[in-house]
Amino acid sequence: MVTASILLVFVAGACTTSVDGEPGAKLPITVTNAPKGPVPQGLEKFYSQGLTWDSCDGYAKTDYDRQAMRSKDLQCTHLTVPLDYAKPDGDTVKLGVLRRPARKSSERIGSLVINPGGPGAAGLSTAAALADANDTLADRFDFVGFDPRGVGSSEPNVECLTDQEMDAERADDAELDVTPAGVRKQEDEAKSFGQECEENTKFGPGMLANIGTRDVAKDLDILRSALGDEKLTYLGYSYGTRIGSTYAETFPNNVRALVLDGALDPSQSPVDEVVAQGAGFQKAFDDFVAWCVKQDDCALGKDQNGALKAFQDLVRPLAKNPVQVSDGRRLSYEDATTGVVQALYSEQLWDRLNSGLTGLKQNDGDTLMQLADLYMERDSDGEYSTTQDVFTAVRCVDDPRITDPNEALEVARQYKAAAPFLDDGNPPVGVLDACAYWPVPNTSEPHVPNVPGLPKVLVVSTTNDPATPYEAGVALAKGLGGGLLTYEATQHTAFLQGNKCVDEAGVKYLTDLQLPKEGTRCKP
Repeated sequence: MVTASILLVFVAGACTTSVDGEPGAKLPITVTNAPKGPVPQGLEKFYSQGLTWDSCDGYAKTDYDRQAMRSKDLQCTHLTVPLDYAKPDGDTVKLGVLRRPARKSSERIGSLVINPGGPGAAGLSTAAALADANDTLADRFDFVGFDPRGVGSSEPNVECLTDQEMDAERADDAELDVTPAGVRKQEDEAKSFGQECEENTKFGPGMLANIGTRDVAKDLDILRSALGDEKLTYLGYSYGTRIGSTYAETFPNNVRALVLDGALDPSQSPVDEVVAQGAGFQKAFDDFVAWCVKQDDCALGKDQNGALKAFQDLVRPLAKNPVQVSDGRRLSYEDATTGVVQALYSEQLWDRLNSGLTGLKQNDGDTLMQLADLYMERDSDGEYSTTQDVFTAVRCVDDPRITDPNEALEVARQYKAAAPFLDDGNPPVGVLDACAYWPVPNTSEPHVPNVPGLPKVLVVSTTNDPATPYEAGVALAKGLGGGLLTYEATQHTAFLQGNKCVDEAGVKYLTDLQLPKEGTRCKP
């Protein structure tokens, strides 16, 4: 236990009096903090490591990263953590970290560490994009984003499929072949996927076994200490809420404040989670239809009751007759529905979705393909981020697997019933996915958090959130004994996205640790 700290500052290439690196400070700046808070045995060197903040050149890995990370006020570094916390003297991995220092150092509270979810989403560009979303937070907090292990600028990345293999998989529509031979092919590909992840990723099974939320939460505590914060202030979106709740369970005495927005239900089984998400997207699709039929140019016509059939009639033929797009690829059924799902995350994309469906009626698949590329994180040059690979890798170690074809069949039945707009017209079949064949065991199980004495946390839940249903936020707030802020809208997550009511409540909590009044509801 380290009860006192000494701040040492080493400056290379510049003279500065700022230990925290004010915006515009000359770089690089090396800051070494003695460990902050309790240090788990054997991890002293990680908790006391110095961070050398420098330019973010080379840290951006995607088109979106490069756009979001253009500011000269951003600083980047790498944090070293153990590959396997049971072997702290063994191999290590590096996490990419970004910060935009607080604009008013005299009023600085500390670091606001942000995770955008996924699992598999990179955090650097999210922190950069949000850094000026609210003046109060920008003045008083360093905005800090990190790429979790295996992701983005972290080293090594989890790597499974090549860019060419990803394109081929998206174009294949193999899941539409429900014959016994088709099911065998899908399961062979699922098994092969895990093998490719193991073979193409540095440290192989060691990396895959330690990629889950259990380990990311431990990385987050090392980051907290290296940043010089006694307590963690954290903003987690979507899957990032699971990182936050896991951190709270693992390090309850190290929490200052947690905003958990778009929550996963902590006790929900993977089966129930998939079905609930399907129902959530169906509700968002129904809301889109209700909006669309009021427009003069709705691609699905003017009859709200007939819109589902109109949509199915439009996308189902792609299974046999994909549509050519301008870059030479062909829009498959899978890509078309992926593009639709991407647009259902936010009402701001409904105009674009309607344009994409209108284009499809004219054999133009470009807009839906662009939406699908956005979801899959495919750059304009045809390169993919590692998000989809990491998504599977994390989920396969975070949750128990479905290895019984009969259980898989029941999931397929329930999902088709919950989300008829994604019903491809084929009978449900019990296909085992990649997790059934994953080369390492799972390291976590769904459960209700038990964190007595945890400081009050704030859960934000949106009534018609398609990806993380509202009830999941209610369950998480109850499980953590925290406050619940309700946003009445159809979108995924809400904080720092322009709603004054939501933002004011969240900012008040982060700065003053004051929760909104119980039962507070915000509207667009």
